[in-house]
Amino acid sequence: MKKEQQLLVHNMETETSCQNNFEMSEMLASFVASTGLLEEAWRVCSIANTEYPGGYLVEQIGSVAYVAFSGRQMDSGSDPRGRNLVPLDAEDDDDLFAHLYRRSEADQEPIKVHYGMLKLFLSIYPTLQIQIAALMGKVKSIVITGQSIGGTTASLSALWLLCHLPSMSSPMFTVLCITFGSPLLGNEALRRSILRQRWGGNFCHVVSKHDIMPRLLLADIANHYSKIQTLLHFWHWCMASDPHVIVTGLSSQLPADVKDTIFQCVSKDLELLAQAEEPSESLFRPFGSYVFCCQEGAICVENAASVIKMMYLMLKTGSPSCSIEDHLKYGGYVALVCKQFLKARNFDDEDLPDSSYEAGVALALQSSDLNDKEPVEDFCFSIQNSNLRKEVAFMAKNCLQMAKNDHKPNLTAATLAIRLSKIVPFRAEIEWYKACCDEADDQLGYYDSFKLKGGSRREARVNLNRHKLAGFWNSVILMLENNKLPHDFDRRGKWINASQFYKLLVEPLDIADYYRTGMHLKQGHYIEHGRERRYEIFDKWWRDRSVPEEETKRSKFASATQDSCFWARVEEAREWLDNVRSGSDVRKRHVLWQKIDMFEKYASKLIHNKEISKDVLAKNSSFSRWMEDLKELKSQKVQKFPLWFPDFVDGEVVP
Repeated sequence: MKKEQQLLVHNMETETSCQNNFEMSEMLASFVASTGLLEEAWRVCSIANTEYPGGYLVEQIGSVAYVAFSGRQMDSGSDPRGRNLVPLDAEDDDDLFAHLYRRSEADQEPIKVHYGMLKLFLSIYPTLQIQIAALMGKVKSIVITGQSIGGTTASLSALWLLCHLPSMSSPMFTVLCITFGSPLLGNEALRRSILRQRWGGNFCHVVSKHDIMPRLLLADIANHYSKIQTLLHFWHWCMASDPHVIVTGLSSQLPADVKDTIFQCVSKDLELLAQAEEPSESLFRPFGSYVFCCQEGAICVENAASVIKMMYLMLKTGSPSCSIEDHLKYGGYVALVCKQFLKARNFDDEDLPDSSYEAGVALALQSSDLNDKEPVEDFCFSIQNSNLRKEVAFMAKNCLQMAKNDHKPNLTAATLAIRLSKIVPFRAEIEWYKACCDEADDQLGYYDSFKLKGGSRREARVNLNRHKLAGFWNSVILMLENNKLPHDFDRRGKWINASQFYKLLVEPLDIADYYRTGMHLKQGHYIEHGRERRYEIFDKWWRDRSVPEEETKRSKFASATQDSCFWARVEEAREWLDNVRSGSDVRKRHVLWQKIDMFEKYASKLIHNKEISKDVLAKNSSFSRWMEDLKELKSQKVQKFPLWFPDFVDGEVVP
């Protein structure tokens, strides 16, 4: 056992030492199955279930730490009644999940989670925080796991830790969450936020073929609270027993009406959800990768709609009894999946399709035991109606094809690169426009020319190109946040440099348009109230890039000012100067002078380092005029109040 654990630790360190997440759900599933990580996660889950009711277990193996939450958590405040989703930010008084709050659209549904599950996590959080802090510097990876309700607690714990990682001063470690038969946690807004943060690859949810628990919150169960309580108590009693006990037949101890009512309720509502074209914002929604396992093997699905359809199709081949007992069979399924991973598939050559795509779908159908061949022996349930099996196989094939077609990140990235080349002419026209402005006789420069001449034909053409480029980059971000692109896309040099060049070239035009149209008077200044989110995302890409330790000092001014918000800062500084002139409140004037002084020093530093474009220093640019106004105002103040400005003589700084 010790040798196996050492091998597991080595594999974990090798695979998780890089910062990249798993590109596809299949890679994540293959990783956890081939390294033995799945078996190890289940082992600590079993211990937590039997020995730590209402709590959790922390175990360290080498440089990998496991945090396993017990599935026996019902008495800790989680309420399984209905779809009681609550806004996460409203309940999170300590901002534990602040990274998830940001919304891509102003009218988007807020992120919501199950109230009882959140309350359960918050009750455990104080001790969990201490335990995680004790692991700092000792481990390279943390695996957070749990079965049943413990799995949902594990998901919240992993989300908290992922939100907390950027603020940690100690060396970073990787976080992986593995759940077994856990109920869903939150709504569609939560799923989208996790995708935006690039955290989808950190979650692996193992679901057995007929287990009703992961499907429970997809149904309207509010009227069946007493029966749900009976079911949970039954599961908890079983979890506290010998984990090696034979599960088959145990559900006979439950009243038949409990099993039948819950099964029929979930089956009916799940069928409606599987047929729905658009997800409801107010309902629960899966996130991360789902590994569906059965006697034949396992398949991995990431697309949320496909996950729900597979949940429906698999449950459709089950019965009330096996939907209860399957929740207790994860130990056997995990062992079987890890064992079968190393074995070749039993397709005959004539059965395997020639197309690699079709072969992949066929193998997935076999692994899910949803093909149209005769099923293997199943003590829990046996399909008597061959027509039903063929119907389910046909629907499952369509579902898997949809899932595979929906997720081809490298192919999508290659297509996007072609689209990038096609927008080069739009960018080139703006570059030509900038060069013309910088050499124009009016000496206004790039920014002020566009701001003051926005109604001309030439500027209208530039404005059109500006909108076309914005549309392209917004589509890139949308694809990235919906997991359509490789997980390391935002770390690829081609896209980091292209987005940075676009931002430096075009954002000054966005700022000029913002102030020319008077949006600052309606909404406030650009940086805080008007900046597009794509620029903030590009800022992060640029900050997080790998750069050489030493950068060559510039010998001439940059082709584009390296602070893309420079002109917005100039506009704010102009307002400060106007307020100093007109204001009478001494304290307010003092604060304004401090802000003006800070900006002047900042601008001087950019000029000294040649990190500005020459249009900034054009004779009639907004910045040059602001500097002249500042010099004049300081000169007036020195003459009127010499004691206030002892370091100025004739408007110049003296030692």
